[in-house]
Formats: sequence, structure tokens, C-alpha cells
Amino acid sequence: MAQHNYLGAAGEAAACAYLTHKGYTIRHCNWRCGHLEIDIVAETPDRLIVIEVKTRASLRFAHPLEAVGWSKMQRLVNAAQAYIFHYNIQKEIQFDLMALTPDPDGGFLIEHVPDAFLPPLC
Repeated sequence: MAQHNYLGAAGEAAACAYLTHKGYTIRHCNWRCGHLEIDIVAETPDRLIVIEVKTRASLRFAHPLEAVGWSKMQRLVNAAQAYIFHYNIQKEIQFDLMALTPDPDGGFLIEHVPDAFLPPLC
């Protein structure tokens, strides 16, 4: 596995731990349906939360969240629709973004943006 894959996996594990500590229940990590993928699916008692995680080795070239454009949001919405249909979810949905970069202590600096965007209209 390439180094960036290890970094991404470590970032997603740190994101799950962070969310659990904040009271979210993790339903799935790296949920896939065909070509659709959701990094983390979590929930609270009243909401299903679909989370896109971007982990980068540094901020040298760009902030991790700059990699989430309109097309990525649309793919995430499509994946969320498939998830909702597959599991017959009857909750409000929320789309969150998380940016992770390594910190000097060996962990991650985590930026969590709850309710980051509304589903784009086609």
C-alpha cells in the first residue's frame, strides 16, 4: 500500500475516534455501493451524518477541504441517496467535512465542519 493510503486510513481512524468522542455513533467507515463511496456514515438520535474526510501530509500546497468541489459533493449526495435507500433511513441527513493534518505529537489536527453543505441541485 502506498504511503498516502496509510495516511488516509490513519486519518479516517482518527476522524472516527473524534466523532465517537463527540457523541456520534459510527454506522460505517468506507461504505461502498458500486462506484459510490462514503468515508464515514454516522448518526445522532435525529440525524444521519455523511462525512467526507480529507487527510493531507501538510498544508503546503492547499488546505484539504479545497479538494471538495461541486463534483465531489454531487458524488457524495448520490452515495448518500444509495445508502438511505439501501438501509431505509428515515432521518434528516447532514453532510459534514473533516480536514486532518499530522500534528507534531504524532496525532492529527482535526477540523470538523458540521452541516458543511446542502445537497447541490442538478
